[in-house]
Amino acid sequence: MPLTKIKEFLNQHNIKYIIIKHSSAFTAQEIAASAHISGKELAKTVMIKIDGKMAMAVLPASYKISFDDLKEVLGVEKVRLAYEQEFMDKFPDCEVGAMPPFGNLYGMEVYVAESLADDEEIAFNACSHTELIRMNYIDFEELVKPKRIKFSELSKA
Repeated sequence: MPLTKIKEFLNQHNIKYIIIKHSSAFTAQEIAASAHISGKELAKTVMIKIDGKMAMAVLPASYKISFDDLKEVLGVEKVRLAYEQEFMDKFPDCEVGAMPPFGNLYGMEVYVAESLADDEEIAFNACSHTELIRMNYIDFEELVKPKRIKFSELSKA
């Protein structure tokens, strides 16, 4: 069961969370609607390559990455979306595109949008397209230790 690794991690750290089951959905906005969660509180995990190194960008579902801002803030040459083929084998316990924002469990850096840190609670994919985990944002930040930076803006789409 894909959810096992993350549940064990949260339980080991005595973190309170709930699992939300929803109908199958693939885009962040579809998931938010299906699970009756605000697009601002649903954290989507976007795989990016920073100067060739894989990393996670975590931002509200209703936002989009500003690659120019990300490049500038990180002081790097190149930032781009990672191709599915580049990361699918890094998450053997997850359905493709349903990775939780716990890069620390997969050996990669995590960057979280400042706008997400404003939320008391966040929800995110729990390794499947039918389950979410909802927990306190502060617990997420304490466990993952992401770099909190400004790199997202409200999507107009």
